[in-house]
Amino acid sequence: MSEQGVRRIVLCADDYGISPGVNVAIRELIARGRLNATSAMVVARALTPSEAASLLALKKAAPHLQIGLHFTLTAPFRPLSEGYAPLRQDAFMTLPETLGSALTARLDRDRVARELRAQIAAFSVLFGCLPDYVDGHQHVQVFPRIRDATLSVVRNALPGAWIRQCGRVTPLVARLADRKGMLLDVMSRGFRRRAAAAGVAFNPAFAGSYDFRPDADFAALFPKFLDGLPQGGVVMCHPGFVDDELRALDPLTELREREYAYFASDAFLEILRAHRLTLS
Repeated sequence: MSEQGVRRIVLCADDYGISPGVNVAIRELIARGRLNATSAMVVARALTPSEAASLLALKKAAPHLQIGLHFTLTAPFRPLSEGYAPLRQDAFMTLPETLGSALTARLDRDRVARELRAQIAAFSVLFGCLPDYVDGHQHVQVFPRIRDATLSVVRNALPGAWIRQCGRVTPLVARLADRKGMLLDVMSRGFRRRAAAAGVAFNPAFAGSYDFRPDADFAALFPKFLDGLPQGGVVMCHPGFVDDELRALDPLTELREREYAYFASDAFLEILRAHRLTLS
């Protein structure tokens, strides 16, 4: 592919650390040059020192690989900081409860900031470095109140890091068919204004959101994520191999294997070439 007119994008696998099967799948795709970013869940039991070391070994061979922090504030995971609230049976609240608390100003910014600093510290211990960027499990980083705490901590504790925003560049008609994506678009507008005012870098565009129905045709969906994606745009993905740990923690299971199969295929490379995109 000629370099002229080629745009570099970030293809980010979320949830590194959620289970051994997901970890293996993500590392395999990185080793094959099919991913150039992954975000790590330091609150998950399967992100052990050895799993972190295996990912770092790949970064040494591919310095362009970015490893971020997957900031987590929803069940079934538990906080790393003392005094975090509200909780349900010592774990974070569910996603609907967390979003509701954020929208009604019931979340305390200082507690959120303290939890983020604790997760950054855990990342530093595991990887021996600071995260290249911060995103959020279930997009919590763009929720009201959580976004203010996140921007403040990243600005002060992670100079040079960027935060993922979730505003899309897809046509309006396509956006209207995705209610979850529309909500992320709206919240990301406020996030981008605050990030720009704080001097914190963020990605120019985002893609990869879909409804995760069991019959979703990921091979048909993925090319649509790339339409109009600018240089530096981020595409979120969730490849993985299903195991018992994953089934116990997350409803997104078999679709992860479908995503893995697509990214491992020649069809994925052909789509990148057709859109004049590169990961390196």
